[in-house]
Amino acid sequence: MYSTLEQKYQRLQKELVGGAIALGGIFCIGTLWYSLIEGWPPLDAAYMTVFTLATVGYGEIHPLGSRGRLFTIYLILMGVVTIGYIVNRFTEALIQGYFQEGARLRQQRRLVDSLVGHYILCGFGRMGRQIALEFKAEGIPFVIVDSNADSIQDAILLGYKAIQGDATLDDTLLNVGIKRGVCIVSALPSDAENLYAVLSAKTLNPNVRAIVRATTEEAVQKLQRGGADAVISPYITGGKRMAAAALRPQVMDFVDGILTGTDRSFYMEEFLVDPESCPYSGQTLRDAKLRSQSGALVLAIRRDDGTLIAGPTADTTIAGGDMLICMGTAEQLRELNKILSPLKTPFPRPPKQTPLGG
Repeated sequence: MYSTLEQKYQRLQKELVGGAIALGGIFCIGTLWYSLIEGWPPLDAAYMTVFTLATVGYGEIHPLGSRGRLFTIYLILMGVVTIGYIVNRFTEALIQGYFQEGARLRQQRRLVDSLVGHYILCGFGRMGRQIALEFKAEGIPFVIVDSNADSIQDAILLGYKAIQGDATLDDTLLNVGIKRGVCIVSALPSDAENLYAVLSAKTLNPNVRAIVRATTEEAVQKLQRGGADAVISPYITGGKRMAAAALRPQVMDFVDGILTGTDRSFYMEEFLVDPESCPYSGQTLRDAKLRSQSGALVLAIRRDDGTLIAGPTADTTIAGGDMLICMGTAEQLRELNKILSPLKTPFPRPPKQTPLGG
């Protein structure tokens, strides 16, 4: 699948190549005629064909009969039409900036092809723009997919990697590296489009984590059955948050302050306990002394079987496969990441590998 701009660029490219091939064919026909029919030497035949097509008017190299002059008239007309067509296409490409856009598109493609372990954001509407801001604030690699050319242009102007295409199609997802990605976030306008995007993503990469937007409760259930790891309904979630803000305003201010934004003092992060690399696998929180070593607080532990332990005590054991949900400053969480996974990449960590939501 190609964007509108790419389609125009490829159309002009094909037209220019076609014009060049046509001109080359006319040159060969002219050279063969003068060489085989008129009996001229090949060099003279080629020379006559070139200045005839160029309409420079040097005159005949060797005398021509009526048949030869009629062919020359035909050759001149074909040359004028073909060269005029090529000049017209080339001028249009220059005026509309397709050569520059083509170079920019190729650069975008190279940047996307170089991404590994990235996030794919489908849809750059009002919700998609906010998601992109959060991704940028977290410093994670991501690429945006949207079928609207204006939205893609806006995304590129904001400095994001963006590709125009239909996110419900396999070809589009393959173009943005779905097999190399770790998470797809689908915020397309309709539930049907989001469902198709999830089905395509899970088919191409069963290990990718799929976060999807839904507008109705019925859509939430269908998207979950379709393979979505987490389904977010803006209306349901927004209503709950507004009610919570009315009932518990200080709690909501605190939660918002640690979940979103670029100027946060505290962050919440999750860390997967790898039994092969984590030195504290099998120890209790008291023995591990994670709080005293890093300053970060372990708020909850999600067991490998899905059991959630909220507010773990000092006697709670850390097991391989556990997901530790922690809170602290950016520096404290970086330190905790080094302690738990000394051989892994630095903070921010890779996305969750087991679902936390039901």
